[in-house]
Amino acid sequence: MAGLGLFGRLRRSLRAQLVASVMATLVLVIGFNLYSGLVRATETADLVTDNLLLGSARVIAEAVRVDPGGAVQVDIPPAALEIFDTGHRDKVYFRVTTAWGNLVAGYADLGEPARVAVGEDGAFRGAAIRRLMLIHPVVGLGPDGEIGVTVAVTRLGWSAMRGSLWLANVADQGLLVLVAGLVTVLGLQRGLAPVLRLRDAVRARRRDELEPFDPALVQTELRPLVQALNDYMTRVRRQMAAQSRFVANAAHQLRTPLTLLSTQASFAVRETDPQRRGEALQALIRSTRQVTRLAEQLLTLTRAEPGSRAPRADRIDMSAVARQVLEAHVEEALRRGIDLGLDEDGPAPVTGDGTMLKEMVVNLVDNALRYTPAPGRVTVAVRRAGAEVTVAVGDSGPGIPPEEREQVFERFYRIMGTKAEGSGLGLAIVREVVTGAGGTVTLGTSGDGGLDVTVRLPAAADHNAA
Repeated sequence: MAGLGLFGRLRRSLRAQLVASVMATLVLVIGFNLYSGLVRATETADLVTDNLLLGSARVIAEAVRVDPGGAVQVDIPPAALEIFDTGHRDKVYFRVTTAWGNLVAGYADLGEPARVAVGEDGAFRGAAIRRLMLIHPVVGLGPDGEIGVTVAVTRLGWSAMRGSLWLANVADQGLLVLVAGLVTVLGLQRGLAPVLRLRDAVRARRRDELEPFDPALVQTELRPLVQALNDYMTRVRRQMAAQSRFVANAAHQLRTPLTLLSTQASFAVRETDPQRRGEALQALIRSTRQVTRLAEQLLTLTRAEPGSRAPRADRIDMSAVARQVLEAHVEEALRRGIDLGLDEDGPAPVTGDGTMLKEMVVNLVDNALRYTPAPGRVTVAVRRAGAEVTVAVGDSGPGIPPEEREQVFERFYRIMGTKAEGSGLGLAIVREVVTGAGGTVTLGTSGDGGLDVTVRLPAAADHNAA
């Protein structure tokens, strides 16, 4: 388990990963170099040994002579054998034969290599040897006056030479690994220094300090990361500012009705006249409903904000939703003397959070009823046109001046001179819900001269589509 933990920590370390990548590459390259070095060392040892064998064969061949009786004789020069005296106690074997196969001198059982003047590995009397044969002409032997000189030597010196050459290459490669590793570690230390400075700068920040970092703190390749961090802090700063404004406005909005509730309750407690006490209690009930509605809208607005709820993909029929909302508001509309109508021509399915989409329609209808004087008209129209579903709520109220239509989507914003009760959160909730559902909301003038709020949402895919 400890080994797995260490391996896991190494996998999470950028420095360890970079060093491991560099070292793994070096190991592969060095492994190849060592193999190729061994091949080159073998070839070099073969070449040196073959040159020595060729030189020894020439010295022996030049010592061959023909006596007056026509016999071939040779006195082996000591130099021909001493040339292999390299301190490794190699044994030297030779064989001199005529062109017609007579043995002149040497070992009769020493075989000849397959090719002339080319070294060949073999075995002789239980020992590994390297041998070479030279064909040399001799004056006085007639038309076939050539002799073959084969010289062989054991491979002790050859092995020592190859090992020495290869070990020198190993030492060079080992030094290369050490230098490369040191350079890699130092390079990483230097390369990661800006990242560590950025880390220290982040740690040194206070919780409320969200100023952007200087991209020059890090290398060019890491500046997009710093820019992304700055963009994130900008969004957080804006979100915090919005939350601060929201809390301040919510506290301000709740302070007045709560104070009114306290005053009305105190008045009702002190009042001895039953009729006036009843009026005070009715006013207290109305104020309580207003505070309850305000609290509900604050909670709805909080749930509508991005990231406050898990994403949902319900299939919602906006025609059915509009019908349910209007049925719930019929009694209020009749009490206020307002004609409440629905204009729809069939299902209008969308995909999204069903609860929040219903809250959107509730706020649109509630706003329309609240600001439409009696006798008046409020109409909800739901249509599906291709890939879009439209929900439009029009009323016969005073409407909203064009210059204020964007501002009314701000939280707690109310038009000056408005007498109707309200918190200024209805359209803010509508925009948050619509934005979260991937739609748009626009304000205009209805056919009755009042306000027209049009919501456009992406239509749900048809279940029968292929």
